[in-house]
Amino acid sequence: MQLPAHGSNPSYLYEALGIEKPKQIIDFSVNTNPLGAPTEINQHWQNWIEAVYDYPDAYCTSLKKAIASNEGVDTSQLLIGNGAAELITLIARYLREKNILIMQPAFSEYETACLHEQCSIDHYITEAPDWQFNKEDIIAKLANKDAVFICQPNNPTGVQYDQEMMDWFIEYCQQSKILLIIDEAFYDFAVQPQTAVSKIRHAPYLLILRSLTKMYNIAGLRLGFLVGQPELIGAIASYQAHWSVNAIALEAGELFLRDGTHANQTRTYIDEQRIHLFSFFNQQGFSYSPSSVNFYLIKDPTRHLLQDLFIFLLKKGFVLRHTVNFPGLDGAWLRAAIKTEKENQQLMGALHEWKQQT
Repeated sequence: MQLPAHGSNPSYLYEALGIEKPKQIIDFSVNTNPLGAPTEINQHWQNWIEAVYDYPDAYCTSLKKAIASNEGVDTSQLLIGNGAAELITLIARYLREKNILIMQPAFSEYETACLHEQCSIDHYITEAPDWQFNKEDIIAKLANKDAVFICQPNNPTGVQYDQEMMDWFIEYCQQSKILLIIDEAFYDFAVQPQTAVSKIRHAPYLLILRSLTKMYNIAGLRLGFLVGQPELIGAIASYQAHWSVNAIALEAGELFLRDGTHANQTRTYIDEQRIHLFSFFNQQGFSYSPSSVNFYLIKDPTRHLLQDLFIFLLKKGFVLRHTVNFPGLDGAWLRAAIKTEKENQQLMGALHEWKQQT
């Protein structure tokens, strides 16, 4: 049975499992903002129509200036991409035939993109309940490696790695001349966001990957950026096609970066809902990851395999993300996004029903 490799598009999942899709479903497999996009997108959309009649700025100059101002970096340290996925592909091209370490569990695109470029892949597996790593083990794994990918916060666990360990990790990779790629796609959902962008100036072997599609709920527009030292950014940019970022995405990115209200409201909401959900899980006897962001892992510790719970929820119209293709999880957990309060309540109702019948 071949399950879809990503969340979203639940019709493919129902088809793969041979389950009739209910008329009403709630897709918890997608990690975008439950509050939706900023209201300003509707107010400006009509004005952006003019932008589609001409080629977009191939150098993304205006958006780079806005990001550089927000992040305290120079525009020469930025590469704008058609979503983080494009940037991961460009990094993989740059790393062709290199030896890569991936901190697992992790977003599957790192490995997919690197394997396509004939890279050699190794894994460092972090484990429940805290999903952290230690120096001795990671040093051994880094031997003969050219680059390492790590999510901070992690996807799919939602866990933030210890900041002191991350500082050490960055320094070790710089001394060892190992390219460290830190994917911060979900960093701005955390109550206390942690970023390594300030270290770029003194770290020639460091790349920071960001996404604007998650917080601002514009997954269909595709927008992300990469931060690194100019020489490294230039080398990776050489693999990018012209005009890969569309004009409306560039307009939307500038608009969102001017307003921090939406992000602040989102963080407050996510934190409130996460506390409520985790309290319920404790009461009902579910295990969960100590997530700091807008998604989490969950499992029923009384069941070795979660396929029964997965299918139970699917039949009731609740689509969670399987973890079959996450090394270190191997299907033993389900990932769920934090949705609206009503939708979270409905999921808790279904999970309570599951517990009552098992």
